[in-house]
Amino acid sequence: MKFYVIGDVTVDHLYYLEHFPTPGSEITPTRLNMQPGGAGGTISVTLARLGHTVTLAARVGNDPFADYALAQVRESGVSETAIQRDPDHLTSTIMVMQTAGGERAMISDGAVNRLLDPSKLKKKDIETADAVIISAYSLTEGSQRDYSLRAIEAAKGAKKTVPVFIDLGTGAVNKVGTRLVRDVIGADYLTLNQHELLALTGTRSLSAALTQLGKAGAQRVIVKVGKMGSVVWTREETELVDAVPPEKPVVDSTGAGDTFTAAFAHAILNGQALAQAARSANAAGALASTTVGAQSREITAADLEKALKQ
Repeated sequence: MKFYVIGDVTVDHLYYLEHFPTPGSEITPTRLNMQPGGAGGTISVTLARLGHTVTLAARVGNDPFADYALAQVRESGVSETAIQRDPDHLTSTIMVMQTAGGERAMISDGAVNRLLDPSKLKKKDIETADAVIISAYSLTEGSQRDYSLRAIEAAKGAKKTVPVFIDLGTGAVNKVGTRLVRDVIGADYLTLNQHELLALTGTRSLSAALTQLGKAGAQRVIVKVGKMGSVVWTREETELVDAVPPEKPVVDSTGAGDTFTAAFAHAILNGQALAQAARSANAAGALASTTVGAQSREITAADLEKALKQ
């Protein structure tokens, strides 16, 4: 299958702490790491490892971090024909701080990604794809939003069916809030976690939020609910899909949600029913959490099959 992915690529700086620093204090991390990241990069790499042909649309700077951010993209065989180079801005970075108690905070600079030039979008690339996946960070602001909206329009206008998957992120929802609904409601499949769902709709319960999205025109919504698994929703039914226990202890959840989305799209395009695809995605997200870094755990179709049998 051919996927066209629009989203960020970044360099993730991971700091593991006993506790978050207070203003004016200085602390030493228990360990630290640096890994390629970004929702677009992680989704693309996961799809390529699952055997698909993938084109990634993203923007990086002309700096040493660019090659590092794209290291796994290149290694996994993702096409870079839609990667843009910016002469004036640095490649995006994210600082992730995670405590021993599981709390997480991030400092993110997505500036260069937001400058993705829509004039360079090739409509034919969208029309010939089997699916388009868009990270909602791409819909928050700047020319990257225009690029994403044009891609959605091209997919909807294609002669053949090109389903659109949109994956939300906490930062995207926090930045745009309920206004983001107008851009994501037309997705064939909308994936997000419970916090993002409530913030997106301005409601206080899962059921109220899903009802509101249904009234707004949502078709299929998949909600990640952590250790409980995920909830799949259509206008006809709502179902809780149990979590799949990871093969090893969880050490880092960075990128697990992006891996979930990629595995879900993989399963849907391979003909799996909605709940079955969500269970495959649950398994992929769990596997991704067993190593440090968003793209470190290579997940193949065989890995998913093995995890689902356990």
